[in-house]
Amino acid sequence: MTLLSSKGTYGLVAMYELSKDYEFNKPVKIKDIAARANIPQNYLEQLLNILKKDGFVKSIRGAYGGYMLSTHPSNIKVLDIIKSLEGNIKITETCTGNPVLEFFYEEAQKKLEKIFDITLDDFKLYQQKVSNQIFYTI
Repeated sequence: MTLLSSKGTYGLVAMYELSKDYEFNKPVKIKDIAARANIPQNYLEQLLNILKKDGFVKSIRGAYGGYMLSTHPSNIKVLDIIKSLEGNIKITETCTGNPVLEFFYEEAQKKLEKIFDITLDDFKLYQQKVSNQIFYTI
Protein backbone atom coordinates (compact mmCIF):
# COMPACT_ATOMS: atom_id res chain seq x y z
CA MET A 1 0.00 0.00 0.00
CA THR A 2 1.36 3.37 -0.95
CA LEU A 3 0.21 6.55 0.66
CA LEU A 4 1.26 8.92 -2.12
CA SER A 5 1.04 8.39 -5.83
CA SER A 6 3.81 9.44 -8.20
CA LYS A 7 1.97 12.75 -8.58
CA GLY A 8 2.39 13.62 -4.90
CA THR A 9 5.89 12.19 -4.65
CA TYR A 10 7.24 13.90 -7.78
CA GLY A 11 5.48 17.15 -6.91
CA LEU A 12 7.03 17.20 -3.46
CA VAL A 13 10.49 16.45 -4.87
CA ALA A 14 10.11 19.28 -7.40
CA MET A 15 9.03 21.70 -4.66
CA TYR A 16 11.99 20.65 -2.53
CA GLU A 17 14.34 21.31 -5.47
CA LEU A 18 12.80 24.76 -5.96
CA SER A 19 13.11 25.49 -2.24
CA LYS A 20 16.87 24.89 -2.44
CA ASP A 21 17.12 27.67 -5.04
CA TYR A 22 14.81 30.14 -3.31
CA GLU A 23 17.66 32.26 -1.93
CA PHE A 24 19.06 32.89 -5.42
CA ASN A 25 15.80 34.61 -6.44
CA LYS A 26 16.17 33.26 -9.99
CA PRO A 27 13.76 30.99 -11.86
CA VAL A 28 14.87 27.42 -12.52
CA LYS A 29 14.34 25.95 -15.96
CA ILE A 30 11.96 23.01 -16.05
CA LYS A 31 14.58 20.81 -17.72
CA ASP A 32 16.96 21.49 -14.82
CA ILE A 33 14.33 20.65 -12.21
CA ALA A 34 13.45 17.48 -14.10
CA ALA A 35 17.10 16.42 -14.33
CA ARG A 36 17.91 17.14 -10.68
CA ALA A 37 14.74 15.49 -9.39
CA ASN A 38 14.75 12.61 -11.90
CA ILE A 39 11.22 13.40 -13.07
CA PRO A 40 10.00 13.09 -16.68
CA GLN A 41 9.82 16.65 -18.01
CA ASN A 42 6.33 16.32 -19.54
CA TYR A 43 4.94 14.99 -16.27
CA LEU A 44 6.70 17.73 -14.31
CA GLU A 45 5.07 20.38 -16.50
CA GLN A 46 1.65 19.01 -15.57
CA LEU A 47 2.51 19.01 -11.85
CA LEU A 48 3.93 22.53 -11.93
CA ASN A 49 0.79 23.78 -13.68
CA ILE A 50 -1.31 22.43 -10.80
CA LEU A 51 1.05 23.92 -8.23
CA LYS A 52 1.02 27.24 -10.08
CA LYS A 53 -2.78 27.29 -10.21
CA ASP A 54 -2.84 26.70 -6.44
CA GLY A 55 -0.34 29.50 -5.82
CA PHE A 56 2.72 27.52 -4.71
CA VAL A 57 4.94 28.42 -7.67
CA LYS A 58 5.14 31.14 -10.25
CA SER A 59 6.50 30.96 -13.75
CA ILE A 60 8.68 33.48 -15.50
CA ARG A 61 8.64 33.60 -19.30
CA GLY A 62 11.57 34.19 -21.57
CA ALA A 63 15.10 33.00 -22.19
CA TYR A 64 15.99 33.35 -18.52
CA GLY A 65 12.62 32.13 -17.33
CA GLY A 66 11.50 29.08 -15.45
CA TYR A 67 9.77 28.30 -12.19
CA MET A 68 10.29 29.52 -8.65
CA LEU A 69 8.45 29.33 -5.36
CA SER A 70 5.83 32.01 -4.94
CA THR A 71 6.80 32.57 -1.28
CA HIS A 72 9.49 31.64 1.22
CA PRO A 73 9.82 27.87 1.86
CA SER A 74 8.89 28.43 5.51
CA ASN A 75 5.42 29.52 4.33
CA ILE A 76 4.70 26.40 2.27
CA LYS A 77 3.46 23.33 4.10
CA VAL A 78 4.12 19.85 2.77
CA LEU A 79 0.57 18.86 3.68
CA ASP A 80 -0.80 21.66 1.49
CA ILE A 81 1.36 20.57 -1.46
CA ILE A 82 0.13 16.99 -1.11
CA LYS A 83 -3.49 18.11 -0.83
CA SER A 84 -3.04 20.24 -3.95
CA LEU A 85 -1.75 17.30 -5.96
CA GLU A 86 -3.48 14.32 -4.36
CA GLY A 87 -6.55 15.69 -2.65
CA ASN A 88 -6.94 14.84 1.03
CA ILE A 89 -4.69 12.13 2.42
CA LYS A 90 -6.90 9.25 3.45
CA ILE A 91 -6.13 6.12 5.40
CA THR A 92 -9.09 4.35 3.87
CA GLU A 93 -11.92 5.15 1.48
CA THR A 94 -14.17 2.48 2.94
CA CYS A 95 -16.42 2.74 5.98
CA THR A 96 -16.21 -0.38 8.09
CA GLY A 97 -19.46 0.08 9.95
CA ASN A 98 -17.50 -0.74 13.10
CA PRO A 99 -17.38 2.26 15.46
CA VAL A 100 -14.15 1.08 17.10
CA LEU A 101 -12.31 0.89 13.79
CA GLU A 102 -13.86 4.14 12.57
CA PHE A 103 -12.55 5.87 15.70
CA PHE A 104 -9.12 4.28 15.12
CA TYR A 105 -9.03 5.44 11.49
CA GLU A 106 -10.09 8.93 12.51
CA GLU A 107 -7.24 9.17 15.03
CA ALA A 108 -4.76 7.69 12.55
CA GLN A 109 -5.86 10.26 9.95
CA LYS A 110 -5.13 13.13 12.35
CA LYS A 111 -1.71 11.69 13.23
CA LEU A 112 -0.87 11.25 9.56
CA GLU A 113 -1.77 14.85 8.78
CA LYS A 114 0.36 15.98 11.71
CA ILE A 115 3.38 14.12 10.25
CA PHE A 116 3.01 16.02 6.97
CA ASP A 117 2.33 19.34 8.72
CA ILE A 118 5.85 20.67 8.17
CA THR A 119 7.19 23.31 5.82
CA LEU A 120 9.59 23.00 2.92
CA ASP A 121 12.08 24.90 5.05
CA ASP A 122 11.96 22.05 7.61
CA PHE A 123 13.64 19.78 5.06
CA LYS A 124 16.88 21.52 6.03
CA LEU A 125 16.78 19.41 9.20
CA TYR A 126 16.61 16.25 7.12
CA GLN A 127 19.43 17.54 4.92
CA GLN A 128 21.57 17.97 8.04
CA LYS A 129 20.77 14.41 9.12
CA VAL A 130 21.82 13.11 5.70
CA SER A 131 25.01 15.16 5.83
CA ASN A 132 25.81 13.81 9.28
CA GLN A 133 25.47 10.23 8.03
CA ILE A 134 27.91 10.66 5.18
CA PHE A 135 31.46 9.69 6.09
CA TYR A 136 34.37 10.07 3.76
CA THR A 137 37.30 7.71 4.09
CA ILE A 138 40.53 7.71 2.19
